[in-house]
Amino acid sequence: MPEAPAAAPVWRRLAAGLYDLLPMAALWMAATATWIALAQWLQPGQHAALESYGRWASGNWPFRAWLLAVACAYYAGSWATAGQTIGMRAWGLRVTRADGARPRWGAALLRFGIALAGVAALGIGLWWAWFDARRRMLHDLAAGTEVRRQPPR
Repeated sequence: MPEAPAAAPVWRRLAAGLYDLLPMAALWMAATATWIALAQWLQPGQHAALESYGRWASGNWPFRAWLLAVACAYYAGSWATAGQTIGMRAWGLRVTRADGARPRWGAALLRFGIALAGVAALGIGLWWAWFDARRRMLHDLAAGTEVRRQPPR
């Protein structure tokens, strides 16, 4: 019986997380363009200058919730459907449950929420991996997941 893949080193997880900022930035740009187009369509003439869109969007809680929903869809959707984000794929990592399968939607959504809170709390959720024998972060503990090295193809 083949051995389970090794737990991913923390540095590799952080590198994958930084890599994921690139597709996330592209998704947020597309989401912002969509938001602006919808706002212009729903309220034509309300926002004449482009700079007013920035002020209007930055202080707008529904807009912020929209961007958060886009981020949640990217991360939780990637984990639940493929077991990895684009950054994780590039760095040879995969999110799994204890049985080796990819997380279900509920676990992926919980993982995203706890990860967001852990990063917002000065990164305490990420630092936890340095003290866990299996290198799990707080969001992994909460969701019952692990990040493992993906065997080479």
